[in-house]
Amino acid sequence: MATIRKRGDTWRAEVRRQGINRSASFPTKARAQAWATRTEADILDGKTGNIPNKLLSDLLRRYGNEVSIHKRSKRWEQNRIDYLIKDTFTNVPLPELAPEHFAGWRDRRLREVSAATILRDWNLLSAAINVAINEWGWLKENPLKPVARPKTPLPRTRRITQDEIDRLLYALGYSYDQSPETVTARVGAAMLFAIETAMRIGEICSIQKNHIHPRHIHIPKTKNGFPRDVPLSTEARRILEQLPTETGGPVFGITTSQTDALFRKAKARALIDDLHFHDTRREALTRLAKKLDVMALAKVSGHRDLRILQSVYYAPTIDYLADKLD
Repeated sequence: MATIRKRGDTWRAEVRRQGINRSASFPTKARAQAWATRTEADILDGKTGNIPNKLLSDLLRRYGNEVSIHKRSKRWEQNRIDYLIKDTFTNVPLPELAPEHFAGWRDRRLREVSAATILRDWNLLSAAINVAINEWGWLKENPLKPVARPKTPLPRTRRITQDEIDRLLYALGYSYDQSPETVTARVGAAMLFAIETAMRIGEICSIQKNHIHPRHIHIPKTKNGFPRDVPLSTEARRILEQLPTETGGPVFGITTSQTDALFRKAKARALIDDLHFHDTRREALTRLAKKLDVMALAKVSGHRDLRILQSVYYAPTIDYLADKLD
């Protein structure tokens, strides 16, 4: 039988069925009753047996240690996991975990951050829970599945202007007629190179000398796990030839974290708002679309889903499209 009690500002639901005891706290009586009804039904259907008495935070930590560690995005996933486990909802024991806990987390976060940020955390949570269900036997069903996802925001259309490029290069100390000796100046070179090639910053920072060929760069492993060859324009080859030859390791001699930090500082000095380094990829692909058809453009960018290429990365002005009609 289920028992619902008010404790302070919360409602405590307790379920005892077939020798199984479950309890959870909720902000409203309605949520407590809904959880109790569903939990009773799950016990009767045999869906709650053998669930370990571990916390959601334990699940996330194990996912980080055993799954995220093998991904190229492991640093970013681990940062998200570290942030998620600071939230009290990850202290809920797995046998008590219910959609209401995730709905409460979603509503709190929507008051703090954008829907896009929540959706990135959402995808991580869902992936971790599915591994726990399918491989570890820690859960029977995904309690996140019934919860309504925040509405997906409209894709960014921000493009960088030539004036902004000039101001950023000045702030970064990059010169077209001098070798970029400092780390800051090489960030400027990387920005120009990104606009020429549509390469991601992680790909640019990983370029080794043996990846460079006369007319293209070979990327052995990209974000989606597939290799890619990127053609080099005359300007892209100029930037590569301008780099210091004595730099050991990656040819640009910078890391993604250095690029991110120095690019942010340069934006502040240049008085530029709402611009990300990754916006150079949209700018590059929009420029390349003037010369390449969509299939060739996807070959350069590495997109396997043309819908993403169209909606997120290709952003021509309406005046340009009107000119194409004349």
